[in-house]
Amino acid sequence: MSGHGQIGDALTDAINAHTLDGILRLYSPQAVLVAPGGMAEGHDQIAAYYGHVFDGFPDIGATLWRKITTAGVALYEWTLTGTHLGPFLIPGGGTLDATGRGVVVRACSTATTESDLIVSHQFYFDQLELFASLGVRLNADGPGN
Repeated sequence: MSGHGQIGDALTDAINAHTLDGILRLYSPQAVLVAPGGMAEGHDQIAAYYGHVFDGFPDIGATLWRKITTAGVALYEWTLTGTHLGPFLIPGGGTLDATGRGVVVRACSTATTESDLIVSHQFYFDQLELFASLGVRLNADGPGN
């Protein structure tokens, strides 16, 4: 595979197919993924991150609608959609049981690649938009329902 755009397309396909092996083939074994929920380092932690998302949103789908690439770095804009049908971690360390609510989350990410593998991936989305869609009320004392 060559080119950042192709890596973004392949990552979208692997996320939509919910194939952890397909996702991990795109990351260097030493890759770092930084997302609003924390940081994952290496294949085991990155697989755990995606597995957690798939458990909470088993029908999650990604639509990649913009790619901007430069030498070694790419910016992707996404829309993620899914239905909350399983446990999902919320701020403060709690777990939100399935709500059955649908979500649509706009997101962007940056990826740095070396030798056609992602070595650094930062993923950003509006957490308030996500948790409001799930019916989670956030307050100064922590999350609540």
